[in-house]
Amino acid sequence: MEDLAGIPDGNLLIQLVTMEMPFGKYKGTLLCNLPVHYLEWHHRNGFPKGKMGVLLATIYEIKTNGLENLLGPLKLQYGKGRKK
Repeated sequence: MEDLAGIPDGNLLIQLVTMEMPFGKYKGTLLCNLPVHYLEWHHRNGFPKGKMGVLLATIYEIKTNGLENLLGPLKLQYGKGRKK
């Protein structure tokens, strides 16, 4: 998600480490802790519309490109680095 100036919204990454999946098999799991196979399924079948779709597509890109270490400091800072 971008703001009006075209700068990416940094809150998006914070939401990935604090927001839980609101539906489905992994309901209640932090978005950053969703398994790759589940994200791949959404990638193949289409991400949901709206904000949740953007968040799932973002965590899919992070995980499939080996960038999960970028979320480590955010997990520590926001205290939700636990797995469910």
